[in-house]
Amino acid sequence: MQKLITLLVFAMLALALAGCHIVYTPDVQQGNLLDKDMVAQLKPGMTKRQVLLLMGTPSVSTPFDHNRWDYVSTQAHRGGPMKVRTFTLTFNNDTLVRTQGDFFAPDAQQLVKDSKKYRASYPATETKGDKSQSPDDKKKDGGLGAGNGGDTNGH
Repeated sequence: MQKLITLLVFAMLALALAGCHIVYTPDVQQGNLLDKDMVAQLKPGMTKRQVLLLMGTPSVSTPFDHNRWDYVSTQAHRGGPMKVRTFTLTFNNDTLVRTQGDFFAPDAQQLVKDSKKYRASYPATETKGDKSQSPDDKKKDGGLGAGNGGDTNGH
């Protein structure tokens, strides 16, 4: 009986803490993150291929209407209400004829700046913590590692 009461107390305490938003909830960005420069480069008359190279793959491409591409972005800040933005491109055959909608232009720039704050700056050639090889393997391979072109079976 004592164990049951203790379990219930801990369960109620955990539920109370979760309800107070003390638990960390991250910012969530999903979908296509469109840049203001990308959208500014869109011009009527561009082919689907040119738009694909510039903007990337659309989030929504319906099989029933091949002339409409939708770039959808959602953003939730710290568990708050979700913002949904849609940027629609309309084509006539293979040619861009119209753009409409909105995108996270100022928010996207801020997201990029915020993400740089959390990135550790490690040099690209840093191998000090690489545990894929032992020091003996590096001496045998002459420092080239497993990708030196040789077969691992000794051939």
